[in-house]
Amino acid sequence: MKLKLIFLFFSFLISSITFSQDDFVSLFNGVNLDGWVEKKAPRDRNYIFFRVIDGTIMANSLNNPEHDYAWLYSEKEYADFELKFQFRAFKTSSGNSGVQVRSRYDDEAYWMNGPQVDIHPPGPWRTGMIWDETRGNQRWIFPNIPKNAWVNESMQRKTPLFYYAEETNQWNLMRIRCVGTSIEVWLNGMKITNYKGEGILNDETHLNLNVGMKGHIAFQIHEKDALIMQFKEIYIQEL
Repeated sequence: MKLKLIFLFFSFLISSITFSQDDFVSLFNGVNLDGWVEKKAPRDRNYIFFRVIDGTIMANSLNNPEHDYAWLYSEKEYADFELKFQFRAFKTSSGNSGVQVRSRYDDEAYWMNGPQVDIHPPGPWRTGMIWDETRGNQRWIFPNIPKNAWVNESMQRKTPLFYYAEETNQWNLMRIRCVGTSIEVWLNGMKITNYKGEGILNDETHLNLNVGMKGHIAFQIHEKDALIMQFKEIYIQEL
């Protein structure tokens, strides 16, 4: 019986390793930004917000205080998928970031339409909540509150673990799963978001802009925010 349990345990480990290697595809090679493109307004055309440094993607807007929104945008589109990546946040960085999913950039309006999973180092309780950048909606959809209303700490469902570079060498691990009109988010192993977007992600506004159900992935730098953040180990599995 003991030998059988040991065999089952090692079989599980092997299957887990195989799953990780075979079913998830790397979106970042650690060397350059092949497969990605930086999206930004014309006034920022001479400023580079995203660079590869020490095998990570560094998002940095510290030397451009009046900058507009900037995104690092995947060239490929995705519908149903699971995305996982690590990010390094800094306590001294007052800026906001986030991950756009199933989104699309308007090259004439210099705007990203689609839902965004928030990453907010100044207030980690916001991380994992979902803001909809889509023109015509532009509100918090998880938690689901009226337009022009704002989230507060009492709305968090769970208190997430959140690591700062100044305090530990540990990176934050985020996992995002999009299936149909559902978006689920885990932060450092804790499930903190379970959004059911039926009637919103597939409504007329989103369908007309071709977002919400399919689109690109993008890492964001919020306008006029002083942000420094690193990303690495970016993997995706299409479902």
